[in-house]
Amino acid sequence: MGVTIQPLGVREPAEFESAFSAVTSNPPDAIVMVTDALTMLNRKLAITFAISNRLPLAVEFSNIVRDGALMSYGWNFKDFYPRVVYYVDRILKGDKPSDLPIEGPTHFHLVINLKTAAVLGLTIPNSIVALADEVIE
Repeated sequence: MGVTIQPLGVREPAEFESAFSAVTSNPPDAIVMVTDALTMLNRKLAITFAISNRLPLAVEFSNIVRDGALMSYGWNFKDFYPRVVYYVDRILKGDKPSDLPIEGPTHFHLVINLKTAAVLGLTIPNSIVALADEVIE
């Protein structure tokens, strides 16, 4: 597909600057940020960097798109709350956790921030916008 991935891991807040320097010295076409506790807490720093460097930022969760990332494609926490209740109920009724089946998401939500797209000078095709579960305008 002609895609090159440049993994840049951060393990503590101070490492964001070195990751940003690496991106600045060898600019990619876009950034995909994997969400963990550290990146979630520093999401606005990453969003500000991406926008100021005119880089599309794709993430997993819609709340980061509402903060200014370009798009997300991932599972929705709200889809899992009823399943958590189901598992807790089964465990409290005596089922062993190791006997319960592992479940994964069945729907992935596409959220697009058209305001960010405009700031980046990007036009998202109407066919993609039509597929989105949520569009921020």
